[in-house]
Parts: sequence; C-alpha cells; structure tokens
Amino acid sequence: MAAISKGTVSAVTSGAFADLPVSWAARTEQADGRTSPEELVAAAHAACFSMALSNELAKAGHPAERLDVSAEVTFEKGEAGWGVTRSALAVEGRVPGMSAAQFDAAATAAKDGCPISKALAGNVELSVKASLAG
Repeated sequence: MAAISKGTVSAVTSGAFADLPVSWAARTEQADGRTSPEELVAAAHAACFSMALSNELAKAGHPAERLDVSAEVTFEKGEAGWGVTRSALAVEGRVPGMSAAQFDAAATAAKDGCPISKALAGNVELSVKASLAG
C-alpha cells in the first residue's frame, strides 16, 4: 500500500484558515498551490519573532514604525533522514532614533526569546539578519 502524501490542515482554534492543502511534493519538489509543514513553521517563526522584536523595541523606547519580517526554513535530507535544519529570519525595520547596532541587538534578543525559537533551539540552526530601512 502506498503512503498518503497529501491532505489538508486547518486552524481549528482560531478558524483563521481551513482545508489548506499540504503535500510531500510541496516539501521537496514544486508547491503547485500547496503548502508544507516547513512553510507553516516559517510563518509561525516569522510572526512570533515579529511580535518579540516589537516588544524589544518598545521596551527600549523605540517603537517600530514598520517591520518587514520573513523566515526561510530549510528542509533537507541528512544522515538521519529528512528534517528541518535551519530557520533564517530576516527583518528590515523603520525604527526612528535607533542605531543599526541597537537594532541588531534587539533582533538577536527577539530571535533568542521568541517561543518558536525556543521550541526550535538545539534542533535547528537559527539566524537573524537585521537591517534598518533608509
């Protein structure tokens, strides 16, 4: 019997999405309108990091005017089989009165402190690239 390699996922608690198509091919080949668990992890990591960074900036007295955040999760085959190996966060922010060094420090603290990062830490390489917008 062949393994099932596609299906759907729904956000039952919030109802934010329903019957989102997922497939093995979206993980390793072409998405073709489907998502993957890794894409959902990337979305969760980016959202969590964004909230944590907003909090860090507000605590420092420099609330952000804008934060553009993305996360790229790497899914690859290793010696132990397929797995998530990296989550690379990237953020560009518009933060009045904050230096690049301060923004980088806040981004690092947010990366280390967000609950999704904590869940991934020790199993997945985590990184953040932070830059201030013009």
